[in-house]
Amino acid sequence: MITWNLLHARISCIHARIALLFLHFLLLLLVKEVAPENPEYSTCDMGYLNSVLSSSSQVHAAEDSPVSGGGLSQNGKFSYGYASSPGKRSSMEDFYETKIDGVDGEIVGLFGVFDGHGGARAAEYVKQNLFSNLISHPKFISDTKSAIADAYNHTDSEFLKSENNQNRDAGSTASTAILVGDRLLVANVGDSRAVICRGGNAIAVSRDHKPDQTDERRRIEDAGGFVMWAGTWRVGGVLAVSRAFGDRLLKQYVVADPEIQEEKVDSSLEFLILASDGLWDVVSNEEAVAMIKPIEDAEEAAKRLMQEAYQRGSSDNITCVVVRFLSNQGASSHSNSG
Repeated sequence: MITWNLLHARISCIHARIALLFLHFLLLLLVKEVAPENPEYSTCDMGYLNSVLSSSSQVHAAEDSPVSGGGLSQNGKFSYGYASSPGKRSSMEDFYETKIDGVDGEIVGLFGVFDGHGGARAAEYVKQNLFSNLISHPKFISDTKSAIADAYNHTDSEFLKSENNQNRDAGSTASTAILVGDRLLVANVGDSRAVICRGGNAIAVSRDHKPDQTDERRRIEDAGGFVMWAGTWRVGGVLAVSRAFGDRLLKQYVVADPEIQEEKVDSSLEFLILASDGLWDVVSNEEAVAMIKPIEDAEEAAKRLMQEAYQRGSSDNITCVVVRFLSNQGASSHSNSG
């Protein structure tokens, strides 16, 4: 038998959801003339509304041109390249980081792609702070996986604290790769993706975090949230990714807990691609790997992916990082670069 208290609680819950949907509808009416280009947020997103009303500092100039670059590790074991472009968007919310550092005598490679939504602040903050938080972690070498998880959550907490005087609600994905010795650790929140080429095969080493995935939907609902269709499946009808940095208004449901996968760097591991969904929306994992397999120069490979995504009609910012492992290629791997 349903008690009066239980019935009252259920009715209150229904009323709360109706009120939230009504608020979404009102916001949609307010912003329909200036709908955001970023598909991660629906047109009824609060963070976007506030950024429209109060901020131009987060929007990069439309004339931002593509950038690219690259380098080689001091020990000659890997090369890397990056390419990033606003694409067809008028604002730039993608960021990337490529960094080589020394920790306890180990040469460490740190690579990341950060795709912002609701403004660029979260993605820029994660770029500037995540890796420094990670390599300063006391367990970075001894227990790298727990150090990565701690660094993700600490960076998220610190960003949210820095935003506590803002009426805006920015967020960011992160797809990162950490090279320590013969270990490659890939960590991910959101729908930027990591793909490796091993033995000639394309293998996804991260999972896109979408709200309609069975386990993600259950986690969100267990926390008191809901997932609904609004052009695509969205947390609370607002956000199209189920994990991210930031997103203060949805933080109870949209966590920054990374999924971490470890791969061994050996002679069968050829290269790694990290990219925002501006690439993956229009290029499959297998196509991306096949496309750059013959390109030995990592920067040229990243540029090739970026240009192909643009030509295929990607409507988003496009950022690609390529790391090529040289241990099985020797000196010949750079003789033809460029």
